[in-house]
Amino acid sequence: HVQLVESGGGSVQAGGSLRLSCTASGFTFDGSDMGWYRQAPGNECELVSTKNADGSTYYLDSVKGRFTISQDYAKNTVSLQMTRLKPEDTARYYCAATVLVWGKSACSSSRARGTQVTVS
Repeated sequence: HVQLVESGGGSVQAGGSLRLSCTASGFTFDGSDMGWYRQAPGNECELVSTKNADGSTYYLDSVKGRFTISQDYAKNTVSLQMTRLKPEDTARYYCAATVLVWGKSACSSSRARGTQVTVS
């Protein structure tokens, strides 16, 4: 079954940290851009961070300096280390890969269930 499996979400106080992980099932990340999207209730799905196949990275302005994306090709995983979390980071976070699902549809795809992050 081809899908992305996220884990690591939870509830933390403002200023805390969480680490999200995403494992590819049924395919590999090789040659694919990887990323994380998020969607809060009433808001649009937004791109948070990417780790691109060429090695470059992207971060949403509001998370720069606080979030770090990394990839482990051997384990076929991509992670998002989130520090100094703020209440506005509260959302459901979805893993995405250009080879499988990308763009705003990542927040509603059947290929990734997402993981909830709640910051109070």
